Amino acid sequence: PDSLLISKELIKGKIKDVATFCQSENIDEIYFALPPGNDELLKEISKFADDNFIYLRITPDLGDAVTDKYNVFMLDSIPVLTTRKEPLGVALNAWLKRGFDIVFSLLVILLIFPIIVPIIAIAIRLDSPGPIIFKQLRQGKKNKLFECYKFRTMYIHNVSEQQATKDDPRVTKVGRFLRKSNLDEIPQFVNVLMGNMSVVGPRPHISSQQEQYSKTIQKYKVRHFVTPGITGYAQVNGYRGETKEVGLMEKRVEYDVNYMENWSLSLDIKIIFLTVWNMVSGEKSAY
Repeated sequence: PDSLLISKELIKGKIKDVATFCQSENIDEIYFALPPGNDELLKEISKFADDNFIYLRITPDLGDAVTDKYNVFMLDSIPVLTTRKEPLGVALNAWLKRGFDIVFSLLVILLIFPIIVPIIAIAIRLDSPGPIIFKQLRQGKKNKLFECYKFRTMYIHNVSEQQATKDDPRVTKVGRFLRKSNLDEIPQFVNVLMGNMSVVGPRPHISSQQEQYSKTIQKYKVRHFVTPGITGYAQVNGYRGETKEVGLMEKRVEYDVNYMENWSLSLDIKIIFLTVWNMVSGEKSAY
């Protein structure tokens, strides 16, 4: 009927123009409303959406298309399918997580920083010359670069993007203790307060890792849908430290995506508790 005709002013281009239009207009969501039988096109758009941090919504004639692979929510009276669960795509959940981050980071900065930061700063300065804080560009949410803060743990002339290894000669004596106890990450609570990190989330990686693993691990870029964290689900499950094999990074990504799809405030609190426990008990893979 005429009432269902779409105004020509609303048509911005053809299907082949979707990628260009989304990138030029900084689009956040794509709605795929074509009938079944367009599987290859759907795969192509799904990959494009993941690689560019765009949420993909699927609104076809449901029928047998609804499987456990998809998550369904209602947009007014229209059922919408998404390619994965996205708890943090809900505004209330995102606000709740950000509110928790602000409160938690403020408590750490006001109560812990005045005690522990001066002690660590003096130890670093006595151990080796150089700055107390080490700043490094990391990949954040939607691949946006930000300066990640850490206590310096390496001799200043040996600092590079190369991942730390066991018995790494670049690491100072104090730095080895800080890494083993996770205390080198304490300055990142400033990153959390600034909003470019969260207390819990996928760990931010250096650019060289991003370039390497995004080509070989299918869902690697998916982890950048959310804000990176000081600690994460992968880390408390033993996947931290050096990653010599692609399989180890694949497991990290698997845990990161699992966290994104099953996020809850109680899960964040559980991960924080396990992180503190690991700091006290010690971690073999931390160096």
